[in-house]
Amino acid sequence: MADDLPEWAIKGELILNCNCTVFCPCVVSLGKHPPTEGYCQAWVGIRIDNGHYDGEDLGGLNIGMIMDIPGNMARGNWKAAAYIDERATRPAYDGLIRIFTGAARGTTGLFGIMVSEFLGAERAAVNYETEGKKRRLMVGKKIQGEVEPIGGADPGTDVVVSNTGYWMGPDVTIARAGKGRVRAFGRVWDFDGRSAEICQIDWHGPR
Repeated sequence: MADDLPEWAIKGELILNCNCTVFCPCVVSLGKHPPTEGYCQAWVGIRIDNGHYDGEDLGGLNIGMIMDIPGNMARGNWKAAAYIDERATRPAYDGLIRIFTGAARGTTGLFGIMVSEFLGAERAAVNYETEGKKRRLMVGKKIQGEVEPIGGADPGTDVVVSNTGYWMGPDVTIARAGKGRVRAFGRVWDFDGRSAEICQIDWHGPR
């Protein structure tokens, strides 16, 4: 029961790059519309600015993930894997695994429903960098990604889809990947130039 689970929270930023050729339809259709290629393959980077799991500090840690979804996101059968910041303490590592497998319930509890196969988790040097408007995620040669907001009518203002019901967060900045390379868990993906997202996250659980 959720009442028996530890309390947790994460605030920070998420970046994502997938194989969609244009902005991911899942943000506005909430997974009911298929991805532009009929299936979804993506890498995800998460920068935790502050957070905790069962009293253990998670602030300053980074996470990398890959997600492999065979069709409409809402139909489940996802496969996922995670790279956990090597700086994490053992309690923080264990807590992050529970959060990103959905076992901790709350915001990421959908992983426990949608992910049919968790491919595994590894400690790694997970680097999340910001340079101007560019964000980069580097996990050795396993994930090498860089995303940047697309241009709008006002070059100084990001193009944002606001007030969505998307699980990650209500406001999603539309971006494009300058680099999107994955060589991990048997996957070899190249998503340079494809759809990307930037989202400020405020997740918590177990309720």
